[in-house]
Formats: sequence, structure tokens, C-alpha cells
Amino acid sequence: MALKCFWVGFILFSGFWLVCFCDQDGFLSLTCGGTTSYVDSSNISWVSDSAYINTGNKTTVPYVEETSTSNVSVRFFPDSRGRSCYKLPVKNVSSLVLVRSRFVYKNYDGLNKPPSFSVSLGTATTGTVDLATNDPWTEEFLWPVNKDVLSFCLHRISNGGNPVISSLEVRPLPQGAYKIGLGDFPNKLLRKSNRIDCGYTNGSVRYPLDPYDRIWDADKNFVPFHVSTGFNTQASFSFSSIQESPPVAVLQTARVLARRDVLTYNFTLDTLGDYFIVLYFAGIIPVSPTFNVLINGDVAKSNYTVRSSEAGALYFTWKAIKTLNITIKRISFYPLVNALEVYEIVDIPLEVSSTTVSALQVIQQSTGLDVEWEDDPCSPKSWDHIGCEGSLVTSLELSGINLRSISPTFADLLDLKALDLHNTSLTGEIQNLDSLQNLERLNLSFNKLTSFGSTLGNLASLQVLDLQNNSLQGTVPDIWGELDDLHLLNVENNKLEGSLPDSLKRDSLEIRYGTENNVVHLSYFSILIHQLNLCRTSGNLCLSFSTMTCDDVSSNPSIETPQVTIVTKEKRTKHNHIAIILGASGGALLAVFFVTLLVYLYARKRATDVPYTERAATDMRNWNAAKVFSYKEIKSATNNFKEVLGRGSFGSVYLGKLADGKVVAVKVRFDRTQLGADSFINEVYLLSQIRHQNLVCLEGFCYESKQQILVYEYLPCGSLADHLYGPNSKKISLSWVRRLKIAVDAAKGM
Repeated sequence: MALKCFWVGFILFSGFWLVCFCDQDGFLSLTCGGTTSYVDSSNISWVSDSAYINTGNKTTVPYVEETSTSNVSVRFFPDSRGRSCYKLPVKNVSSLVLVRSRFVYKNYDGLNKPPSFSVSLGTATTGTVDLATNDPWTEEFLWPVNKDVLSFCLHRISNGGNPVISSLEVRPLPQGAYKIGLGDFPNKLLRKSNRIDCGYTNGSVRYPLDPYDRIWDADKNFVPFHVSTGFNTQASFSFSSIQESPPVAVLQTARVLARRDVLTYNFTLDTLGDYFIVLYFAGIIPVSPTFNVLINGDVAKSNYTVRSSEAGALYFTWKAIKTLNITIKRISFYPLVNALEVYEIVDIPLEVSSTTVSALQVIQQSTGLDVEWEDDPCSPKSWDHIGCEGSLVTSLELSGINLRSISPTFADLLDLKALDLHNTSLTGEIQNLDSLQNLERLNLSFNKLTSFGSTLGNLASLQVLDLQNNSLQGTVPDIWGELDDLHLLNVENNKLEGSLPDSLKRDSLEIRYGTENNVVHLSYFSILIHQLNLCRTSGNLCLSFSTMTCDDVSSNPSIETPQVTIVTKEKRTKHNHIAIILGASGGALLAVFFVTLLVYLYARKRATDVPYTERAATDMRNWNAAKVFSYKEIKSATNNFKEVLGRGSFGSVYLGKLADGKVVAVKVRFDRTQLGADSFINEVYLLSQIRHQNLVCLEGFCYESKQQILVYEYLPCGSLADHLYGPNSKKISLSWVRRLKIAVDAAKGM
């Protein structure tokens, strides 16, 4: 008999535990920062969070709750640069899960600085935790399951301190629950605002009374209070039609209207937004009351009747509200409400396509990028080096990384509008960009690229193309002229040659194809911006819009200047003018210093025992920095000084062509005095020693038969004065940005 009783007891005991563990199917309860597993007073099993996150530090903090004190584990994230994420398994659970998180600070670090930070589920930012306001702080969400793993992340905010978390729970909910009122709201989650067991004031109700472990708060501290009495009955009724399956214990209590016509709940909501409201009614009194339900003064449901022994629910969505007033207005008998739930409706942004995510992860692995690239690239916050428009990755900036080549993976980033790969050690041919038909800005500057390849001509949306400071060879492809939206092309400082395609010659396109666009000429007595060229080709071999080649220069010196208009979206402000003034002032000061230094050197040389001019004339031929021309060669080069380029106080400048075909500008000084000779010698000496990209290069000189002739490189695009005041000023618009660059580059040359 005793043995029989033992087995009966054992079976009953085993059945009890089996029921308990079966009821917890799908439950996940994490003690954040904890190291051991345990079972709490509600018979819920808790485990350490270590298997679900790989970052953060652990500690414990004393926590007083009511009359008991216990040590609570916490995980905090002092080294987080962005997001710190838990990976929560939600495979093989219902279509909707409850996610509940608890955050505890309690001065665990001794700093008395409660942190604030934001929280996200999947791609959605769900709210901000401010532990200075409430400590502990609880957040609860209803999440529609669409993947096997759910990311729950804590995000550091500026000056917010270290994010911290104490517990994290996942609970499956009944199939179809909470969807009736969300039919018009796709891609949404619900953030709990209130869940009340109406008419019940003796603490909260949760598992095991609610098998889904929802926490139903007691009906207290809600304004106005004491408008009715609570009502509790053990009556049975059917509520199978309610998909949310509220616990029977909750439906058996109610707040019932007594001696008044109106029963009201007033709530102050956390944020201005859209809200989802569920009201539960059960016929626990022997009459069938009829009433109207009003939300914020508007009738949401009229003539609603609660029948005896039956249960039902009403669902409402209310948009753009910050306060909520729920009013039940009597029509007949005693209106009542058994429970209510209020949720904020939160958008779930669309995820980035899996193709884009895979491509970015391959790029990260191949480059060894030390970045926290995890979860979705764009939401809830975009990754470092990445820019997004909605769920589209539209920009990628990887400058300074040893990329070496543009891998085929880049071709999968189909939504890119801006790609910055400058200074990434790229070599060889530009490739693997053909598919980026949305690309508007491409920066491949400061690399070691040698060939254009065939990829760039297919980028129909391209607006800005920066290829400066590479080793590109050959000619600029004619197909680039078909890029109708292109308004800035920079190929400065490459090894290009030949003519620029005529198809690129249009007003809307700015082309930069010299090492420096601005060149100045130095004179001994005054530093003149003499032939400031707006299309110099140093760094690219004879690259221009002209049909001339290095070996064949047209006899017509009037080389056509491309009509270039600088296109910029920036507003011109007073800062541009200030910068120009500062640049010009700095240049002037440098000029004064430079001239003073030269005068000093000149005076010092005059004081020596050997006459300066006599010694300098002897040394001029030994400087080796400039070629010495005979007067006969000069006459031949200038066709007996036939074509005048300009005149000034120093003399005239003529167009010339040397025996090797090189076009030059020949400056003939008119001052034949001893002072003029001295200044000429100084100028030759100075310009023979100085080489600068912003200075006109001295090709040679002639100093015979009292002729004082300087031969300079020829700058075909005219002088700065021409572009400011002459005929070219009507063709070319010099923006304030370009003028500032001219002033700065002139100062550098000085």
C-alpha cells in the first residue's frame, strides 16, 4: 500500500513538473551579467546571458525591493562605440513574441551618474532609457517574428554614459494576438504603455496565472480613482473569441460603474504618437449593461452590450496623441471594464537587401576594417563609413584603407550614389563598377591607377569624377562626353596626353586637368600676376582642347579657351570674401618680403670689389638652369617679332616657336641702361634657380648686343586680367571659390 502511494505521488509530482516545463516552451530568461542559472519564485528558469552577447563587462549591485535586499547582476558597456547587441533565438515560436528588458543602475560604479541610452529591436529604434528618471526601468515590446534571430541592441548616445542592462526575457504569444487592430499598420511593433487588471488592487498578475507571462498591473494610481468599486467574481464564461487569451483571473475582476453615469481612465503617454488600445469585457454580473466607449472625447464604439457569461474585446487605433482619455458612458445598467492594454505603435524600417549586406561583409573581411558592422547597415543607425536613404545604402567611404583593387563585390552595391576610394592604394585598371548605374559621385584620387578601363563610360548618372593624382596614361575617353550629368571632371597630375574630346566642351562642365590651375610670373621690381593660366597642363603631357600636339603647334597663337563654368551648389557667403581678402593680403605680404630680400641681396652684391654686372654676365652662361639663346635664334623663333602677345612698362611680349617646335613667350626689355642690365641679370639669376608649379618657367634668355630678352613657357589660355576684364570675362564665369584658389596659389608661388 505504501509503495502504491509512493508511485501515485511520484507520477503526480512528475506530471506537475512536466506541465510546468511544457508551459514554458519558448521562454528565454536571461540574467544579464550573471554567471549561474537559477529558478525564481514563479518557477521560471533563468540562465546567464553569456551565450547571447560577446561584449560588455559584468558586475553585481545591491538592490532593495520592498523589504528584501538582494544582489542583482548587471552587464554594462564601457567600450561601446555604437551598438551592443543581443542575438535572441525566436525560431519555431509563434508569429508574435513579447520582449521584456529591465535596466538597473543603482550606482553600481560609484559615480552617481545614471546613464541614458537608446534601445532597438531589429531595425527599429524603440525608445530611450533614462535611469536618472526611473531606476530600475522596464521596457516591453510585442515583436512580429520574421527571422530566426532577433537583435536587441543598446545604443550609446552623446554624453549619456555607459549603457547597462539587468535582465532580458522573450515570451511567445498566442497565434493571431493583437493583429485585429493592426490590420492597417504593416511593419509595426508595439511598445507597452499600460496593461491593467481593472478593479484589482492587490499587486500584479503574471505567470503562471498568465501562461504567456504578461504582467498585468494593479488598478491603482490611475486618474481619476474611486469613481467606482472593484468587483470580483468566480463566475465562468467563454472567451474563446478573444485571440489575445487574457488570463481568467484578470477577466474575473472588473471596475464597475456605480452611482455615476461616466467611468474614466486618464493616461499621460510617453511620446506623441500613434497608439493601439484593447479593452476587455466579461459578463461577470447578472445583467447585460449597454454603454458607449469614448476615446479622447470621440465616440469610438456606441451601444456596446456585455452579455452575461460571455467575454469580448474592443480594439482601437488612435493617431498623433500625447494623452489618452478612455470614457465609458452608461446607457443602461452598470457599465464595466475588466482589463485594458495601451501600446505605442512603432515603425519597423525595412531591412537592407541581403545582397548588399553580404557585399559589405565581404568588403569588411577582405580589408580588415576595424568597425562594428553588425545587423542591418542602415537601421536603426547606419554603420560607420556608410550613408543610407531609407533601407538603401547610397554612400560608401573607405579612404585611407589598403584596398589595392576594386573587387567584383563592389558591383553588388547597386544603390550607391557616392563612392569614395581615394588614397586606398588602388593600382592598374579601373574596373568592376559598370553596374553602379545610380552612382553620382566617384572619388578615386591619390591612388596608383594607370588605366581608365571601360567601366566609367557606363555610369550614366555620374556627376562628379575625381581621378587626380594617379598615374593614368593615354587619352581621355571620348565616351565620357555622353555622361550628360557630369559637371566636374578632375584628372590633374596624371600622365595623360593628346586632345581632350570635343564632346566634353560644354558650359555645364568644369574640367581640371593640370597639376595646379593657377600660375604666376615673377618680375624683379614687382611681382606680377602676369599670365595666370586657367587651364595649365603640367602633370599631363600636352593635354588640352587644342588639336596641337607636342610636335606640331599651330601658328595661330589664339588657342581656344574652353568655356568653363564652375557649377557649385554652395551659397556664397561673406566668409568667401574674407578668405579672399586674407589670401590676397598674405600674398602681398610675402611679395613685399620677397622684393625686400632681393633688393638687399642686390645691394650687397653691388658693394663687392668686382662690379656685379661684369661678374654676373660672366656667370650667366654657367648657371645651367636656363638655355642661352642667340639674338639670331630669337628673331627666327618670333618670325622677326611678328606677333605681339602683350605690352607693359618692361617692354613687349611676342609669340615664338623654338626649333624643337615648342611654343614660347618672348619678353623683350626696352631698358638698355646699366640699371636695366643689372635688373635683367638679377631676374635671370633668380628665375634660373627657382622652380615652382605656380610660377611661369623660364626657358632661357638672350644677352648680346645689349639685347635683354627672356624666354618663358607659353600659357595659351591668357592672363588673369583677360578673364576678369577682357573678352574672356564674357565667356567664363570665375566664381568666388575659383578666385580664392587663384589668390592662394599666387601667394604660394610668391
